[in-house]
Amino acid sequence: MSASMPDDRVGITMGDPAGVGPEVIMRAAASLSAHELAATTVIGTADVLRRAAEVTGVKLPLSQSPKDGHLHVTEVEVPGLSADWGKLHASCGDASFRYVERATRMAEAGEISAIVTAPINKEALNSAGHHYDGHTGMLAALTGQRSSFMLLACERMKVIHVSTHVALSEAINRARPARVIETIEAGHAHLRRLGVEAPRIAVAGLNPHCGENGLFGDEDDTYLAPAVAEARKNGIDVVGPISADTLFHRAYSGQFDLVVAQYHDQGHIPMKLVAFDTTVNVSLGLPIDRTSVDHGTAFDIAGTGKADHGNMLHAIAYARRLAATRAAKRETAS
Repeated sequence: MSASMPDDRVGITMGDPAGVGPEVIMRAAASLSAHELAATTVIGTADVLRRAAEVTGVKLPLSQSPKDGHLHVTEVEVPGLSADWGKLHASCGDASFRYVERATRMAEAGEISAIVTAPINKEALNSAGHHYDGHTGMLAALTGQRSSFMLLACERMKVIHVSTHVALSEAINRARPARVIETIEAGHAHLRRLGVEAPRIAVAGLNPHCGENGLFGDEDDTYLAPAVAEARKNGIDVVGPISADTLFHRAYSGQFDLVVAQYHDQGHIPMKLVAFDTTVNVSLGLPIDRTSVDHGTAFDIAGTGKADHGNMLHAIAYARRLAATRAAKRETAS
């Protein structure tokens, strides 16, 4: 990163141009301090952002070169872009990919310290020929990683997932010791990075009541318990498997710093119940930092100016927190 580049500079990808991403970005940008605004760039399409500014009533000017009081836009060319509010279109899926691809290269080059992503539409993405299950898989592929991990974070609870956007039958097949151990280790490293010296981690069971000694399935005894035992041998304070019907309440009450969920809905449902508007999606296991809003494109209200930008502000704040830890590590090493 150049000496003139702020250590907390974030790049926000615009997401699907037909969704609410452009609106929540413009509203969030208008809420930033002068320093935060100067340390922000949106990777997307300026014309769409201007339309979003109109429907939201935001008066923030845009600029393709850094200017005080302006929102900097890194323009990405998308041939044939058709971005009608609330309309699914393959060109919007292509745009979504191009924004993330550009942001990834910027992060790798040190031009930005972290990426914040606005929501994409997976059907549009795949219709454009970009066959990913979402941002997490896309970023893993773009950075050459075999896999990555999805963590959801709010003030009182954090959840990391063994698997995410796969069929439930496939999620069961992925709940194997090697992957579970990798997930525990990724979550442990993340919390240590955030300043939690000895993270308390709990692994959620896969089957009801963790299988009741094989009565409802033996995966918890055969796969999860050995993974927990191995992670404990490696010095991690982790327990489980614990029946998921009580574990999330215990974590929310402060008994654990992190829950390892075995599949998408097991982790997402409790998080969205307790912190629907403030949960941040974080990608772990990548050479770059990425956070995201934890909501979709909301085509039903896109273009109406009704979308709330609170979740985007939380995602930006978390990204800056990660950027600060990365900057501190560089200073310590120098």
